This record gives sequence, structure tokens and C-alpha cells, in this order.
Amino acid sequence: MTTLDRDDIASRLSAAGYIADGELATAISLMAFLKRPLLLEGEAGVGKTAVAAALADLYDTRLIRLQCYEGLDQSAALYEWNYQRQLLAIQAHQGRGAVEIEDEIFSEKYLLERPLLAAIRQPKAPVLLIDEVDRADEEFEAFLLEVLSEFQVSIPELGTIGATTIPHVVLTSNGTRELSDALRRRCLYHYVDYPEPDREARIIMSHLAGIGASLSLQIARMVEAIRKEDLRKVPGVAETLDWAAALLGLDLRDLHDNPEAVHQTLLCLLKTREDRTRIGREVTERLLGRVA
Repeated sequence: MTTLDRDDIASRLSAAGYIADGELATAISLMAFLKRPLLLEGEAGVGKTAVAAALADLYDTRLIRLQCYEGLDQSAALYEWNYQRQLLAIQAHQGRGAVEIEDEIFSEKYLLERPLLAAIRQPKAPVLLIDEVDRADEEFEAFLLEVLSEFQVSIPELGTIGATTIPHVVLTSNGTRELSDALRRRCLYHYVDYPEPDREARIIMSHLAGIGASLSLQIARMVEAIRKEDLRKVPGVAETLDWAAALLGLDLRDLHDNPEAVHQTLLCLLKTREDRTRIGREVTERLLGRVA
């Protein structure tokens, strides 16, 4: 792969099922060239997680995902001991010396790898997805920064474990809290926005065989119009694909052919009672009137 050729990156991502804009393709090429983590920020549903999956396809490597949440601690992200097997081993080795038993039960075969440890021990560099890092607390963020800086971890019973390979690291954030300056400085950064209609139409066609370019563009323009309404939960790309699949399943070739079906299937896009109420039939007809 030509590291700094963003057109080549975009083409390869497209072949892997992800339609990237030029800025994202540039960020990914620089990520590979500089060997830096890539922080993707944006609203939920814009396709941040899908970038990591496409990268794993692009590099033909494993995708390892760490899902962040409030209260996430180091053991859940790094490693744990298999306590049940350790207890069984202790019972089986009764009568042996304490040091000998300790050496046995704190060996590799009782170690449970969690995502961060697994990622640095792969024979081929994986894609490590640290998803929704903004949901973890600041203490865990500081620990994560240390791991991403050194790519080695310390296990008291085994010592320091260095990286076999350096993973391709993608972090995502929905912006629910401000990330530290230290983490931002460590990473390359790209803001992932909702796609423009032309690109979203290409996304639809790449995922749904048999859907025409005209209908795909109509769907993308309609979704764009809906996103501009005062909604509690703005539909993401996944919802767009669900809606497109539903319309294709109804054998609809033009949104104007069946406005009632268009309105009824908006349940694929609108996921709260308030939003369903806001986008009534009159609003649907108004928005549909703007779609060529």
C-alpha cells in the first residue's frame, strides 16, 4: 500500500465496504505512516466503529474491540486470572510447597487475556478498536494513555510484557465528555460527520445489491432532510441502510410512487415516540416534496 496515497486508501476502503471521504482517507494514511492512534469523534451512528472494521479487512488482520463504559477498570481491559481454574489447581496440588503452587497457578495457562493485552501479543498487528472512550473515566483514560505510549504492560506475577507487534489503534468518541489534552496530543484526529447525500447514496449501493442509483440518492436526500428536523435521536447511517432495505423489499423504485409507504417505514429511522410524533404525515409530505 502507498502510505500517503489517499486515493488508494479510499479505493481499498471502498472495496472493504466503507465509503470514506478524502479527509478520512488522509488521516488513515498518516496513521499508518506515523504509527499513531487515530481518534475519531462524532455523533453516534455516523460510522466511526465501521472504520475499524474496514481497516481490519484492508490489512487482512484481526479486529480486537475494547468497549468502554463507566467504571471500566484495568483488569477488564488488560488481563485477569482464571480464579476457578486456580482454585482447582490448588486443591489438586495440596501437599506441595506454597512457592511451587504459586509458581504453577500464576503461569501463562491461567492468564485470561483481555483486549489490550491480546492486541499487543498478536503475531500480526491487529486493529485495536477502543470504542466510546469518552464513556470511561479519567483514571482509566490516564492508564490507557500509558499503554498507548509504551505498548507494554506490567503483570506483577509475570513481569513486563512488551508488544510482539504494534496494533493499528482506532479510538472513537461520541463527545459525551471532554477528553484529556494528553490523549488528544497522542492521537491523530478526525471528526466524522453525517455523510453528504452523494456519499450516503454510494454507501447504500455498496451494501444493498439491486438498489438503483436514483432511489439511493432519493433516500439519502430524504434522510438528510429528516436529520435537519428537531429530533431527539438523529438517524445514523445504519438506520438509513435499514430504511433503504425496507423500501427495496417493498419493491419501491421511486419515493414519490408511494408516499404512504414512505411514511409508514420511517419507523426504521425514528426510534423514539417524540420523533415519530414530530414527523407526521404532513411533515413527511413536506420533506418528500423537496426530494427530486
